[in-house]
Amino acid sequence: MAATFATPSTVIGLGGSSITTKPFSSPFLKPTLSAKNPLRLAGASGGRVTCFERNWLRRDLNVVGFGLIGWLAPSSIPAINGKSLTGLFFDSIGTELAHFPTPPAVTSQFWLWLVTWHLGLFLCLTFGQIGFKGRTEDYF
Repeated sequence: MAATFATPSTVIGLGGSSITTKPFSSPFLKPTLSAKNPLRLAGASGGRVTCFERNWLRRDLNVVGFGLIGWLAPSSIPAINGKSLTGLFFDSIGTELAHFPTPPAVTSQFWLWLVTWHLGLFLCLTFGQIGFKGRTEDYF
């Protein structure tokens, strides 16, 4: 029984015709090349299979510190009716905490300042990470 499965010589379809299975060959392909799996290289990661670098984040607290300062400085400029984005966001936090057990209303300005302030912060941190690590690893 096991010998029957070990020799897949023909495949019988619904119409009763049989198709012989052969490896795909073409005059345009080089038969000597074989695909190599980079995950199976001997000793690549100490015997463990990894799909990406162990230190993929490359965390650096300089980026966090400079990114936070780099966002707090421009967001603290009083440009919105004489108030800063940071000031408006922190004021809206205080306003919403005044009636703490109830959540902020959907129409509250708190949500606008929250999303805008954090979007700017995350963009600044992302570009800071790209720029700082790009410079230290000689990408540019």
